[in-house]
Amino acid sequence: MLTDWMRETRELARGVALAVAAGGLLAGPALAEDDNPADKAPDSMLYDMPQQVADDVWSAIGATQPYTYENSLHNNNLSFVIGEDAVLVMNAGASYQLAEALHEEIKKRTDVPVKYVVNENGQLHAAMATGYWIDQGAEVIGHVDAAEYYDSHAADYLDTLKRIAEEKAEGTDEAVPMNRTFEDRIELDLGGLTAEVVYFGEAHSPGDISVVIPERDVLIAGDMAFNIRMLPIFEYTDTAAWLETWPKFAEVAEGKTIIPGHGGPTDLETVEHYTKDYLVFLRTEIGRIIDEGGTLQDAYELDQSQFSHWHTYDELAGQNAGRVFQKMEFEF
Repeated sequence: MLTDWMRETRELARGVALAVAAGGLLAGPALAEDDNPADKAPDSMLYDMPQQVADDVWSAIGATQPYTYENSLHNNNLSFVIGEDAVLVMNAGASYQLAEALHEEIKKRTDVPVKYVVNENGQLHAAMATGYWIDQGAEVIGHVDAAEYYDSHAADYLDTLKRIAEEKAEGTDEAVPMNRTFEDRIELDLGGLTAEVVYFGEAHSPGDISVVIPERDVLIAGDMAFNIRMLPIFEYTDTAAWLETWPKFAEVAEGKTIIPGHGGPTDLETVEHYTKDYLVFLRTEIGRIIDEGGTLQDAYELDQSQFSHWHTYDELAGQNAGRVFQKMEFEF
């Protein structure tokens, strides 16, 4: 089922993806500035209210900007799936108050309890509100690598949350560990719906996972896949490994509605453009710079203007190129 909201999002993304820049990769027209406001739901901790993606599947689409006070650090997608016996939430959220706001929206739609919370990885905005959901009696699940990364960075996360969110961080007093981990895949029975929690392989962050709802042809991709905004490459991101993992993800994603880690619901063609194609572009161009004896400064100055309409371009383009250069130097 395509809602009007989802159809508009798809058409925007596909329009961008189908435009071709001369001599370059796919590009497209600049996005209107009002597509990226500081906050879409100023009366809520949520950046935007949940939107129905398919029968029984909802997602509160986060901001495509970095963390800010205005977006309450809700700059990833907080999704939920309503079964007959259990609700599954994808991502605990960045804070107790943010998780509580999401929970209130879930309660408006169902009396079924939240039994499972799956953290897409161990980043702050995915996992910092783990304690809220455990307090509600939910089982909070993450990949073993994500749980280890989260635990080792929890103190810094708490400092970051309090610095940016200020009074909105009240109630988030500690970082609570996830209470269930796995390595490859698990299957959860929600009652009439199945949630297949899958680790496809190394990608954006340690322990990135996705959730497949086969009865609804929906794939909640997590940070395996991006839409609308430029993906960030961190010091730990192995772009070569991400590209090796991609075909396993794409095989499952084909024909499904995809809720990416960032940006609105869409299809495989669109997330391939914003994810795989961009990674291929970076590795191809950085490889050329290295072959020609170029420097790290040359990488920072790589012309990525064909992507300048993507959200977070200004913050990430140069950083991404520099980090890929530093990694690829050791691959040659």
